[in-house]
Parts: sequence; structure tokens; C-alpha cells
Amino acid sequence: MTAQQDPGSRVSPVRIAVVQFEPRVGVENLKANASAVEQRLTAAAEAGARLIVLPELATTGYVFETREEAFAHAEAVPDGPTVQGLARFAAERDVYVVACVAEQDGDRLFDTAVLVGPGGYIGRYRKTHLWNTEKLWFTPGDEGYSVFDTRIGRIGLLVCWDIWFPETARIVAQMGADIICVPTGWVWTPPPLYDGSGVCMAAYLTMTAAHANNVFIATADRIGQERGAGFMGNSLIAGTNGWPIDRIAGPDEDTVIYADVDLTAARTAPIWNQLNDLHRDRRTDLYDQMLGYRGGLPLPR
Repeated sequence: MTAQQDPGSRVSPVRIAVVQFEPRVGVENLKANASAVEQRLTAAAEAGARLIVLPELATTGYVFETREEAFAHAEAVPDGPTVQGLARFAAERDVYVVACVAEQDGDRLFDTAVLVGPGGYIGRYRKTHLWNTEKLWFTPGDEGYSVFDTRIGRIGLLVCWDIWFPETARIVAQMGADIICVPTGWVWTPPPLYDGSGVCMAAYLTMTAAHANNVFIATADRIGQERGAGFMGNSLIAGTNGWPIDRIAGPDEDTVIYADVDLTAARTAPIWNQLNDLHRDRRTDLYDQMLGYRGGLPLPR
């Protein structure tokens, strides 16, 4: 089975959407960001998407300047207004939404991905690898990794910088994920920003992780510039073979990328030839199946 198989033979047909746009930081922009998110969620749902992924911190903007400002943008999970609003939307539209918010838990802040669905709030993932000044506002995630069973398949969550660490996608895939959803805010790094085809390194890392783990990966990035930081765009949905389904979004596009897939295809390990298989060739006699991770159990794929 592959992501491009005959639609009539799919066991779990799902249209996935990744949203790419430009949110703006500042409490004065919260309402406008929320409206922009709702407009794009509505468009994706009306286009038939059942799983929609938003960029990192899509309702708040990204570049905070002080801890006080970061707290002013934060809310509780799952009881805050953003998550509750997304849960209502998911119930009304019969969809699943992955978003990312600044989560306040007492005196701590987390960069937190959340999953909501037709039945309401499903779960969260607190970003474990923090980028640059995120370390000044956020606490590194303290709840490990999770994969959530849903009616459309098993959904795993990561956030942005996590994709640079191959252990993260490997662990979430070993926990049984059919798809890994990655809200992201890939910022400009030392040049070159893109190769000759307009694709950034983060997009290649996404494709590599999908290829190496036989898992779908949906990354939703933002665009624009904010307080001196530029963002890469290049949102994409990678198939289990690693190649993008549909296309990679351009660096400055305000757009939604779609892919029609069978999420259960991720559970069929690719047989590369008569003697090689990615998952069965792992030398778990030299390293354990979960790379030392003790926060969850591997599920068969």
C-alpha cells in the first residue's frame, strides 16, 4: 500500500490539510489571528479535510520580547479559550485539528501542540527541544511523547525544532503513529536559506524522517517577518516514502496544502528488495527498540 494507491482500495481514507499563513505577535493581534485561523480552518473543512494542522503559535505570533509578554499570550490547556474554540469547531465540522499554543501551567509556560476532534479535546504534547529565545520563556516539555488513537488513525505530535532530532520521529513512529503532525515556525538560519528549487533544510529533514520511519508527516509552517525574524514557509505533507504529496508550499505563500491518503498504509513496512526491510533491519540487539525511551510502549506497525 502506498499514499498514492487507488482511492477505492483505501482502508482509512483521509484528506489532510496543512495551513500556511502569517500570524502577528501582540495581544492587540489576538482577535485578528483567531479570525484568520477560523477562516482557514473553515476553508479546509469545506474542501473535505478531516485532519487540519496549523502553524506553531498560530493564534499568538512567535517572537516574544519578555517573559511578561509571553505570559500575556498564554492560556491553560485544555480549558483556555483557544483550545475550547478549536474543540467546538472540530465538533461542528467533524474534523480533527492540530494547533499549538503558549500554555500556562502555574508559573511555567510550555510551547504546546494540542489535538482536538469531533468529541472534543484529545491530548497535548509539550515541545521538548526549545529553539533560541524560546528557552527564555518556555520550560522544556516534561510529559514525553504521545500517540493518540482516533477514528481516522493514530496521530503523533511534535513541534518545529524537534524535527532536527531524529530520535523524536523515530520514537513517535515506534509508538505506533500513522502520521506525525508538526506545527512549526521555521525561522531563517545562516544562508543558504533554500536550495536551487526553493526548498529549505527543514523540509528535507521532514521528508527524511518520513522516509526513514515509514510514517506520514504533516508540517504546517508560517510565513512573513516578525521583530527581525523571518520564516521559511515550505509547509508540506510527506508520504511514507518521504516524497511530498501534492507539493511543497512556497516561502511566502498564504495557502493550504492538501493530500488524500490512507493513513493505515503507514502500518505496512516498505519492503525495499528481497532482503531488506527498514523496520525489520533495525539492530535492536545493539540498541533497544525505543532508543532508551521509557515514557511509552512500542505498538506494532
